[in-house]
Amino acid sequence: MGVMRILVCVKRVPAPGARIIITEDEQNIDSGHLGFTMSPHEECAIEAATQLSEQHGGEVTILTAGSSASEEQLRYAASVGASSLVLIENSSGNDWDPQRTARALSTAVRALENESGNYDLLLFGNEAADTGGYQTGIRTAHLLGRPIVNAINGIEAEEGGFVARRETLSGVEVYRVTGPAAFGVKEGINLPRYPTMKGRLASKKLSVRVIEDHSEPGEQYRLRLFRPAEVAKETVILGTDSNAAGAVVDLLEEMGLV
Repeated sequence: MGVMRILVCVKRVPAPGARIIITEDEQNIDSGHLGFTMSPHEECAIEAATQLSEQHGGEVTILTAGSSASEEQLRYAASVGASSLVLIENSSGNDWDPQRTARALSTAVRALENESGNYDLLLFGNEAADTGGYQTGIRTAHLLGRPIVNAINGIEAEEGGFVARRETLSGVEVYRVTGPAAFGVKEGINLPRYPTMKGRLASKKLSVRVIEDHSEPGEQYRLRLFRPAEVAKETVILGTDSNAAGAVVDLLEEMGLV
């Protein structure tokens, strides 16, 4: 395989563990006091792309659809190895449905490939950390007419394509896919690296290409966002030494475990 060209799609999402407040119209989250990051699956996808480019020689492009604030996630990706950054600007402030997102991504990929040639590999996170829809990567690959395997836990390049592994309850599935191909990466495939000071400084100098979106809205509509009421849980300490053994046995009997 010659010089490898890889594109990774990422999404700006609220930081895990943040307290989510729904706006009064129940159509969005109040982001006034939220920190943002990208999905852990996508961090692993970037690391997988960087490792492949280091092993085989190549370049890694990061693509996102979102507001100008998403530049923060693009530059983080640049600090850990990406060489090109692209933003499909969404000025509405709301999340697009998966159909529109896939249309926007596939249109942008075609435009980029018309300029510089096909990407050997498209990588997506297995699912977004906020919506958990599992749809965007599959829909985008379908629109581009490329094979995709989701939830992969391993990836290797070979002549003419790639080998991907996916763990299941019954064992490990192995897929041999001819390129250009697409994969949905699952968290745990690797340990993402931390950006170095050199990488952070270099990321600030890298320009972000902005693409104007003209994709049509999809047929999926958000009715409302709902945050379940918090339920307080009582914590009971059964003991701090061997005297707690009896209480533990009583609890296990009550639960029907002994």
